[in-house]
Amino acid sequence: MPDELSSVEILLVEDMAADARLTLRALEQQNLANRVTWVKDGAEALDYIYCRGAYAGRANHRPKLILLDLKLPKVDGIEVLRQIKADERTRSIPVVVLTSSAEETDIVRSYRLGVNSYIVKPVDFSRFSEVVASAGLYWMVVNRTP
Repeated sequence: MPDELSSVEILLVEDMAADARLTLRALEQQNLANRVTWVKDGAEALDYIYCRGAYAGRANHRPKLILLDLKLPKVDGIEVLRQIKADERTRSIPVVVLTSSAEETDIVRSYRLGVNSYIVKPVDFSRFSEVVASAGLYWMVVNRTP
């Protein structure tokens, strides 16, 4: 495995188990799934990112990529995005919204808050897999962050 993939850490924030499994399978196809952490709601995502609650003992290193659904229980994806991008410690983490919502208001709000990419989940599995794999490769291998 190339050096740039050896420390991959992707935070997958997805409440639907079926969508999470599809995402993980697509990332596996690109050898990116070995360092994915899956959380099921926005509150858990914020706890993971900020090493608090159930994740208080976790080593304090930030994910290299966050794949974020918008329609989440407890704390919605827009609020998770707002907190990440408002905090100097986490602002530079690439956040890719991966959601079923194609609503213009969600897209506009996400970009105003600083999302790095907005992807509407394709219904077709092979297309979904292709989109997730491409996004994962771009943000983890091609893109460079500070």
